[in-house]
Amino acid sequence: QVQLVESGGGLVQAGGSLRLSCAASGRTFSSYTMGWFRQAPGKEREFVTAIDWSSIIEYYAASVKGRFTVSRDNAKNRVDLQMNSLKPEDTAIYYCAAKSKGRDYEYWGQGTQVTVSS
Repeated sequence: QVQLVESGGGLVQAGGSLRLSCAASGRTFSSYTMGWFRQAPGKEREFVTAIDWSSIIEYYAASVKGRFTVSRDNAKNRVDLQMNSLKPEDTAIYYCAAKSKGRDYEYWGQGTQVTVSS
């Protein structure tokens, strides 16, 4: 069982930066792949990025590659998302999620709002 809580969302102008954080509880946190998803009004939830337990393998959606960076600290049970060069189309609720190897994402946070003004 894993519980996830996101923080760090807010309002920022286009071209600015934000850093999101996801705090996790659970004794097996280090064994999970951690991901970030987002959902904008009127759109389906979409994949943003993911990082495996070793922090060696990272995946990014094409829309954020080169602008966003995901990292994790297993000792602190935390995963972060550094977002640079933000665009208005990045506006969405951002969710932290966790999965085991070979499984779909099954644990989700409550979400944090990111709003980018033009």
